[in-house]
Amino acid sequence: MAGCVLSALVVAHNEAEQLDACLATLGFADEIVAVLDRCTDGSAEIARRRGARVIEGAWPIEGDRRNEGIAACEGRWIFEVDADERVPEALGAAARAVAEADGPGDWHLVPVHNHIGARLVRHGWGASFGRGAHAALFRKGAKRWGRERVHPKLAFTGREGGRLATPIVHYVDRDISGLIRKLDAYSTARAKDLRESGDIGSFGHNVRRIFSRFWKCYVGRRGYREGPCGFLIALLAGMYPILSYLKARLEDE
Repeated sequence: MAGCVLSALVVAHNEAEQLDACLATLGFADEIVAVLDRCTDGSAEIARRRGARVIEGAWPIEGDRRNEGIAACEGRWIFEVDADERVPEALGAAARAVAEADGPGDWHLVPVHNHIGARLVRHGWGASFGRGAHAALFRKGAKRWGRERVHPKLAFTGREGGRLATPIVHYVDRDISGLIRKLDAYSTARAKDLRESGDIGSFGHNVRRIFSRFWKCYVGRRGYREGPCGFLIALLAGMYPILSYLKARLEDE
């Protein structure tokens, strides 16, 4: 696309319930690229109806499909979101202004407001479920995902620019059952990464992490301010490493 300044990128797997609402908030971009991984739920039709350029395929590694999407974007700048995220109008305008100014910063953190159902949960999140901010806006070539199935590592080139003010709205899940299903899926994917790495860690270390991660989320990140909901988030964060370890180990035995 000639003269493309800003691309919006969405990477999704069977997110038909969320995708339309996400794409509806991306009109600030010159193009929308939707990378759809093994979707069987009508996501492709939804994306095309919203005017997105659709790339379909199968990528077992999350980092690979995200990098494929980045490579497909034609804009000098990219705004990357997930299907369960929404971009408020003020944030879209700010991202557009940064891209058009093309200043010295190469990537910009964007704050995130995480919701469970309709409830905004401000405190206690660990990266397993919700993030306080992430580098959603970046110059093409400045951000690359690692080759992990879940929560891939990030590598940046260039310099960090100023943090944007308006948060992305992130709908983590609709209820407790959804969070538990997400924990199961994430720990299964993490177990595969652990097995492939050749170092799944030790039972004792991962048992200790139950308590250290719980403390980090509930106390260090002030999850206690969210009442029982903060306790739940800290509990799930504490369980993630030990479940991943047990799945990796028991499948090998």
